Amino acid sequence: MIPFNKPYLTGSEIQYIKEAVSTGHISGNGSFTKKCHRFLEERYGFKKVLLTTSCTDALEMAALLLDIQPGDEVIIPSYTFVSTALAFVRQGAVIVFADSSKEHPNLDAAQIESLITPKTKAIVPVHYAGVACDMDTIIQLADKYHLFVVEDAAQAIESSYKGKPLGTIGHLSAFSFHETKNIQSGEGGFLGINDERFIKRAEILWEKGTNRAEFFRGEINKYGWVDTGSSFLPSEIVAAFLMAQLEQLEDIQQKRKNIWNGYYSRLSELERKGFCKLPMLPDYASNNAHMFYLICNHVEQRTRLLAHLKQDGILAVFHYQSLHVSPYYNDKYRGLPLPNSDRFSDALVRLPLFYELTNDDLDTIVNSIIRFYK
Repeated sequence: MIPFNKPYLTGSEIQYIKEAVSTGHISGNGSFTKKCHRFLEERYGFKKVLLTTSCTDALEMAALLLDIQPGDEVIIPSYTFVSTALAFVRQGAVIVFADSSKEHPNLDAAQIESLITPKTKAIVPVHYAGVACDMDTIIQLADKYHLFVVEDAAQAIESSYKGKPLGTIGHLSAFSFHETKNIQSGEGGFLGINDERFIKRAEILWEKGTNRAEFFRGEINKYGWVDTGSSFLPSEIVAAFLMAQLEQLEDIQQKRKNIWNGYYSRLSELERKGFCKLPMLPDYASNNAHMFYLICNHVEQRTRLLAHLKQDGILAVFHYQSLHVSPYYNDKYRGLPLPNSDRFSDALVRLPLFYELTNDDLDTIVNSIIRFYK
């Protein structure tokens, strides 16, 4: 079976974990955490980075930093992972779901203004597959209505919008280092901070509501409980693993792009013949090769395609299910139908894409898909 995903190891992970253990400091915010922070801040230009145990944690920190209160409205796409909504629901927010565009699973920025009310507090665009949302429109609306923007960049490491790294455009952003991502530490993520007024409080939330980070920098002579928060920071073992991955970022990205381009060039004929659609990249967006997907013509075709691939020893998957009709939120949703989100829920298929996918594997997958459509 060709798996959907296989986490890649660069070869330095175990060595760095041993180094972290040998220091005697394996709880969070040690030397490897600082190395990761420095790498990410310097490469992308964040004002501050804080590693977290997941992207979900980073989103929850963002909800706390924005002081989301019960009844506040937050605009997010329906076609996304549950964490995008959950972080704000836990604060009592009312989620206002936006539909996807017709061409791409990202939210349709043109409809956002119609969803804004006096209760709206934030917009949370999700850069699906690492492809940028229309950030100019989103930022203009945020400025016009005095809203915050939190970029859900879980899939968007190394992607950009008009040359600007994703995650550095909104006030805050959240990234994932889950094992299915381009760069991974099993579980993990980080909060990117672009607005300096959030930095001090973010450190306090990150350290269980204490000003411990200031204490260890020698800025205060003792620390205590000063705010709400949680234990959002990962251990040094996770940070050491992550550093080994970050050092090989460019190599990993080049390999993934080669695979992505191989899929696109060899499956384009199917799109030209109308059998399915391939990923669409807007002019303003770069491609970080996080995923390669097909959009089938209807749910029955997708069901047959997945079964066909499985019979040929290939594990492909589908996601997401529209959140506005999920068992948890269905009876809470008061908006209009979201047909584009539902169409992607019914029709999108993700193909295997990971560093160690071989040319023979790629041949097997492509040939199987072509046989299916013939």
